[in-house]
Amino acid sequence: MSIPAIGAVSGFTPLTPPTVTSSVNAAAPSTSAQKVDFSSMLASGLENLQGLQSNADSLAVKAATGDLTSIHDYTIAATEASTATQLTTAVRNKALEAFQEIMRMSV
Repeated sequence: MSIPAIGAVSGFTPLTPPTVTSSVNAAAPSTSAQKVDFSSMLASGLENLQGLQSNADSLAVKAATGDLTSIHDYTIAATEASTATQLTTAVRNKALEAFQEIMRMSV
């Protein structure tokens, strides 16, 4: 039994290099944007976390009482709240480590 050779692939054209249509400065952030300080960003993150946790809690109550039509909604909300809590804890731990490292520095 003989096996025939595979023929060459045809019909493909060589790739052309990409063309740049916008300037590099267009991707730079605008200087007129409003600046956000660290404390307001931190407060906003904590409020977001609290909102996620309260949403998950309310869906858990609905699931326990039998008013929840889709268990997927609760599962997604609980996972989002858990992930946000883990992220907040990790940021807190890193901030504490940085603070402790600064306190160990000699003047």
